[in-house]
Amino acid sequence: MAIEIKAPQFPESVADGSIATWHKQPGEFVARDEVIVDIETDKVVLEVMAPEDGKLSDIIKQEGDTVLSLEVIAVFVAGSASAPAPAAPPSGESVSSPAATNADETMPMSPSARKLASQNALSHYDIVGTGKGGRITKEDVVKAASDKASPKPAPLAASATTNSMPGMIPAMVDKAPSTGALGPRSEKRVPMTRLRKRIAERLLDAKNNTAMLTTFNEVNMKPIMDLRAKYKDKFEKTHNGTRLGFMSFFIKAATEALRRHPEVNASLDGDDVVYHGYYDIGVAVSSKRGLVVPILRDTDQMSLAGIESSIRTYGERAQAGQLGLEDMQGGTFTISNGGVFGSLMSTPILNPPQTAILGMHKIQERPMAVNGEVVILPMMYLAVSYDHRLIDGKEAVQFLVAIKDMLEDPARILLEL
Repeated sequence: MAIEIKAPQFPESVADGSIATWHKQPGEFVARDEVIVDIETDKVVLEVMAPEDGKLSDIIKQEGDTVLSLEVIAVFVAGSASAPAPAAPPSGESVSSPAATNADETMPMSPSARKLASQNALSHYDIVGTGKGGRITKEDVVKAASDKASPKPAPLAASATTNSMPGMIPAMVDKAPSTGALGPRSEKRVPMTRLRKRIAERLLDAKNNTAMLTTFNEVNMKPIMDLRAKYKDKFEKTHNGTRLGFMSFFIKAATEALRRHPEVNASLDGDDVVYHGYYDIGVAVSSKRGLVVPILRDTDQMSLAGIESSIRTYGERAQAGQLGLEDMQGGTFTISNGGVFGSLMSTPILNPPQTAILGMHKIQERPMAVNGEVVILPMMYLAVSYDHRLIDGKEAVQFLVAIKDMLEDPARILLEL
C-alpha cells in the first residue's frame, strides 16, 4: 500500500522549510517510527517518522529543496518484509573481488554526498561519517577531500638552520623548493542553513533598529563559589542528581532585579511599551546548528534545582536538535554566557522585541583592593546591553548593580533584599 509522506504542519510564524537530510533512500527497509528525513526551518529542525514498516519507493523533494506545510515529499510503501541480507560471495572469491567494489553504493550516504564522493574519487573507506548511525554527510565528504588534497609539510633543509642570520626564521632564508609549487589552497562553499540565516537576520535587525548601548560592571564570585562548594554534594543528593551550577544564581538574581526595574522586563511593540507581569528568561545555548534560546517560564516561581534541571534538559535537547518551537517562543529577558567558551568581556546583542540582555563571562582571578589590602579574588565581568529608546542609563546601571549586590551576598536572593 502506497502512502504519501508529507511535510509537517508548520506554525503560522514559519512560512516554509527545506529538506536537510534524507536518512533513508528508496528501497531501504524502514521500521515504524524510524526517522526518515529532517526538515529544517528558520527556528528548529523537524523530524519526519515512518508511518509503518516498509520502504521508500520514491523521493520527490531532494536535499536542499524548499517545502511547504503538508506538501508531499516522498512516497512510502508499507510492508512487513525485513531488510534483505547481503548476498554471500561466491565460493573462492576474495574480499577484494568486484562484488566488494559496490560497497559504496550500499553505504548510508546522502545523494549529494555520494555524488561529491564520486567526483573526488573517494570511497567510503576514505570518509569518516558523523551523521546518525555513522551516516556520511556532504560535509564529511568535503572534509575528506580537503584532507586528501592537503600536502604534508616538507622538512626544512639543514642549511636553513646553520646559515641563517641571527634572529631570522630559518624558513625565510631557505631556498624555495625546486618545483616552485606552493600546494593547493583549498576552499569550500557551504550554503547557510535556514537557522543561521534567521540568526543573521535577527542580529542585523537588532543592530540597525535599536538604540543599543552596553554598560559593564564586575562581580566578586567568591561568595557564590564558597556556597556552591559547601552544598553542591548535598544539593545533588537531595535533588536526584541535579548539579548546582552558577546559572541558577544568576537567573534568580536577574529575576529579582527585573521585578525592581519593570522597564528592563518590558518590550516594544511599535509605539507601545508592553510591561510584562511575568518573568520568562531565555538562556542562550550553542548547538551544532547554531545559537538557540530556549525559555524558562515564570522563573520567579522556580527553585534553584528546578532552574538547573531545566537548563540541563534544554542543553541536551539542543545538542540533539530536539527543541520545539514552543520551547523558544516568547521570553521577556535573555542571559548569554560567553564565559563557558573563555570570553573575558563582550557586548551581547539584543534579542528583539526584548529590550535588554545580560552577558556573563569567564571567572578570572585578579588582584583587587579590599579594605586597603590587595587580595586575589575570582572576578567576573558582567555586561547589560539595553535599548536606549526605552531604558535610560540610570535604570540599566541600577539593574546591573542590583544583580551584582545579590551575587556578592547570596542571602539577598533568598530574602529579596
